Amino acid sequence: QVQVVESGGGLVQAGGSQKLSCAASGRTFSSSAMGWFRQAPGKEREVVATISRNGYATYYADSVKGRFTISRDNAKNTGYLQMNSLKAEDTAVYYCAASSIASWSTNQRDYDYWGQGTQVTVSS
Repeated sequence: QVQVVESGGGLVQAGGSQKLSCAASGRTFSSSAMGWFRQAPGKEREVVATISRNGYATYYADSVKGRFTISRDNAKNTGYLQMNSLKAEDTAVYYCAASSIASWSTNQRDYDYWGQGTQVTVSS
């Protein structure tokens, strides 16, 4: 079982950068796909980026492609989301999640270990 805690959220000016961290505990983290998801007020939760267990495969939503970078350090049981060129529409609660059934997945339905989220607010 994997437990996940996000950190690094806060208020940032449009055009700025922010880095989120995902601290995971559990023996299976290194075997798990990991992803970042977000939910803005009044909207459904969406996939932001995912990364395979070994970090070699990544996926980005079109809305963040070229601006966000997902990474992981399995030795530290930590995942990251580097967010650059932030826009007001990036404002959301960001969640980190891991999958117990997949070493790679772009489908949030495959993710079953979820953090409580961290708020990212981008001022326009």
